[in-house]
Amino acid sequence: MARAYASTILDANIATVWSVIRDFNGLPSWHPAIARSEIEDGLDADVVGCVRRFFLQDGTMVRERLLHLCDRTTSFSYNFETPAFPVTNYRARVRLLPVTDTNRTFAEWEATFDEAPEDAGKYVDIVSNGVFKGGWDALKQALPGRAPVEAPLWAGFPPNKVWCSTVIPAPAGAVWGIIRDFASMGEWHPDITKMHMLGGVRPDKVSGTRDFMFGPGHLNEVLLHLDDEEMSYSYYITKSELPWVRYVSGPRLWRVTDTDHCFATWWGDWAASPQDDLSLIPNTERDVYLKAYATVAARLAGGR
Repeated sequence: MARAYASTILDANIATVWSVIRDFNGLPSWHPAIARSEIEDGLDADVVGCVRRFFLQDGTMVRERLLHLCDRTTSFSYNFETPAFPVTNYRARVRLLPVTDTNRTFAEWEATFDEAPEDAGKYVDIVSNGVFKGGWDALKQALPGRAPVEAPLWAGFPPNKVWCSTVIPAPAGAVWGIIRDFASMGEWHPDITKMHMLGGVRPDKVSGTRDFMFGPGHLNEVLLHLDDEEMSYSYYITKSELPWVRYVSGPRLWRVTDTDHCFATWWGDWAASPQDDLSLIPNTERDVYLKAYATVAARLAGGR
C-alpha cells in the first residue's frame, strides 16, 4: 500500500489553524486547487458521514466522505467516494499538534492507497506534493488574514500531566541518532551523570534498566518500548527520591517534510499529590524534557 505524506510548522496557534481546516466544506477558502465545494444532502460540515462534493480548477469533480472528526485531538479523516486519481482504498488523515514552546502548530496530512503496478510511486508524489504540500503552502499564506482564535488545549490531552513539544532545526533522523541510545542521555542533558545500563545489557534491549544521577538524585528507569519506525521510546521509573509513583514517560519525533526539521514531543505521566505537582509538572517540562531537546539542538548546530 502506498503512503503520501506532508508535514509543516505553521506560524499560528493550534486553535486558529483548527478553526480554518476543521470546516470539511472550507477547502476553497484556502486550497488553490479547489474551485468550489458543497456538502451533499444539506448536512452540516461537521456531521460525521457527510460527503463533500468539490470541483478542481480544471472542472474535475471529487467526492469525499468524512470518516472521523475530533475536536480534542484536532484531527479528521476521510476517504474517496468519487476519486480524484485512479487509486483504490484511499484513506486520508489530517492532524494538528501544538508546538508548546512557541505557540505554533505542527500539521501533518497523510493518505494510504493502492496504485496500479504501472503507476507505482506516481500518485505518492502527486498527492504528497501537489495536494498536501501545496495545501500547507497555501494555508501559510491564508493564515495571516484570519482572526486569531484563543482557546485552551483540552484537559486530558494524553497523557495528562505533561505534554510538551519543540522544533529542532535538524532532520529527525539526526535527532533520533542521538536520543535513541537509552544509555546516552548523560551526553545530551547537562544535569545527568553516571548513566549506564545495569547488568551491562544493551541500551536497545526492551526491559533493560538505566541507572544514573540527576543532580543529587539517584534514579533507575526501565525501557518499555523502542520504535525505530515511529522514532519513539518510553520508560518507567523504578527508583527515585521524588514524590511521585507510577511515572511513565517518553519522547517521539516527527519529520517536518518541507524544511527537513524535526518536530519533537515528550510526555510524562505519574501520580503525586496536588501540592507536589505544583512543582513537579513545570520542573519536569522545563528542566527535563525541553532542556534535553535544547541541548540536542545545540549539539547538532555545533556539528558535534
